Order: sequence, then C-alpha cells, then structure tokens
Amino acid sequence: MMVARPVRWGIVGATTIAREWMIGAIREAGGDVVSVMSSDAERGRAYAAENGIPDATTDLSALLGKDLDAVYIATTNEKHKDQTLAAAKAGVHVLCEKPLALTLADAREMVAACRAAGVTMGTNHHLRNASTIRAIRDAVAGGRIGKPLFARVFHAVYLPVGLQGWRIKDAGAGSGVVMDITVHDADTLRFVLGEEPVSVTAFTQQGGMGGDGIEDGVMGVVRFGGGLLAQFHDAFTTKYATTGLEVHGSDGSVIGIGCMTQKPTGDVLLRDASGERKLEVVPENLYVRSVTAFQNALRGEGRPAATGEDGVRSMALALAALESARTGREAMVEPGL
Repeated sequence: MMVARPVRWGIVGATTIAREWMIGAIREAGGDVVSVMSSDAERGRAYAAENGIPDATTDLSALLGKDLDAVYIATTNEKHKDQTLAAAKAGVHVLCEKPLALTLADAREMVAACRAAGVTMGTNHHLRNASTIRAIRDAVAGGRIGKPLFARVFHAVYLPVGLQGWRIKDAGAGSGVVMDITVHDADTLRFVLGEEPVSVTAFTQQGGMGGDGIEDGVMGVVRFGGGLLAQFHDAFTTKYATTGLEVHGSDGSVIGIGCMTQKPTGDVLLRDASGERKLEVVPENLYVRSVTAFQNALRGEGRPAATGEDGVRSMALALAALESARTGREAMVEPGL
C-alpha cells in the first residue's frame, strides 16, 4: 500500500521519546500526527493537548480506525508484538521502537505479519541516521582504513531521572541496559561494518540503579563473520563518561567522538600514515532523517533506514549477550530470519 498524501500518523504510547523527538520529526518531515493512544485516559488527553494532537484514545482499535497510514509504536517492549500485529491486520504501516519484542520468535512473527499484510515495517534505530555514524561507515566502506580489524563502542551514560522507571524496575517489560542500549550498539556496528555478528561474550553488572536481577551495566566482545572483533561498554550509571565509536584497520583508524547520542553532535577523525584529520560532518536531526526515509518507503521510494529485519538481527545480538552473561560462556548469535 503506497501513500501519496501527507502521511497520517498515530502515536501508540504517550511517551517521552515521542514528545521530545518523534512528534516534531514527523511534522518536520511533512507528516501529520492525528491521534495518540495511552492506557491512561487522563494522561492521553493531557498529552494530546500539550503536543497539539487533535485526538486521544485508550483503545488501539479506535486509533487504527482513524484513517491512519502509519503508527509509531513507543510502548514498553512487551507490548510491541500485539500492537504491531494489530496494525498489520488493519493495513497500517509500522515504525516500532527497539527492541522489537522480548523474544526472537515474536520479533520474527511481527516482521512476517507486516510482510504478509503488504505493509512497511521499520525499526527506530536512530543512530544509523547520524551524520557521524554515516561518515564512519563511508570511511570503512571506502577502504580508507584498509582491512577493518577491531571496533570499540563506548555507550555508557547516566539514565535521566525521568526515565528511571520500567527500564530499571520491570523485568517483564524487557528492562535492563542490554535491551535498551546494547541493542543500539548491535545495530550501529552492523550498519558501519556491513557484517553480521557470529558470537558474543559478555559480563553484566548491577551497579546500584537496576532493580533486583536487572543489569545496569555491561561489557562484552563480539566476533563478526569476517573475523573482526568489537568491544562494547554500556551503562545507565556513569554520569561523566563520554560516548564514541572507533574502527581500527590495517591502514588507519576512524574515530567518532561524542557520537552515540540522540543529538546531532560529535566529531569524526581519520588517522593514517599521513597524520590525523577531521572528516566533514554536516549535523542533521537523526529522527527527521529516519521518518523521512520511512515515509519515502511508503511512497515506493527506497526502504526504511532500519527495516524490521534489521530490528530482528540487532536484537539477536543483544539476546545473545544476555545469554552469555547468564551462562558465563560465549554465546552464538542466532540468524535474524
């Protein structure tokens, strides 16, 4: 189903990320937010009023009946599957937050349902839309560092007080730093390297923020199909850490500084035999780029920045990291589909 008019969006979940990033991005990309669904009627009405949305509902069927073209699903992780299946059945395109679900089987079912219904499915992995990340990818793909040998991701942050809810308290919702942040590392590494992960060894930490049995820090090493090794460090507990992504090759290194973030910030350095220089990076709103690509896909022009299949494959690495931490052994990464 291709869309010729301005895309009509429904927001599933009256969430912080939708308010701070996605509603504005949809509008800047030429879309129209026509309704929001919240499980709390009062919260939904207040959210709609605060964000200039003409309608609020507590019922997903009512939302899907608003002549929508697409939904942005931003609820807690355990709700994504049923909401995606309902949207697909209604013939509505789906842009879903990560991780897609709690299990690979559920995520695969979501992708299959959208494919069978003829609707487009995307995963809101925002980082691959960053100018810095794309500059790193272009340097690697263009052979500017020779054969890639190693990569390192620094994505340890401090979870804002306003977000210290289900992410650190509700195991049933898929909480913890691995499903919240490591899954982004997985997608970013896959995007930058153009390779799929094979196995991972990881150790998790409970540093005092996460609830009982919920990890708030993790370190690990990923082995990719071509032999490259990648380190990752993620946390909710570090107030003063910096973020970054490095890829080191046989003939050079490309280094992203301050780039694992929602904001269009950061620098990219290239180091090789001729010295060090800064690569040109033009700042661009990550979410506007994501929404624009998704809306173009609905018109038959290209594909989402991150597809449903990307969501499954990146989630597979995060789940393998959890398995490794649980067993104390290297874990194989299941094939995405």
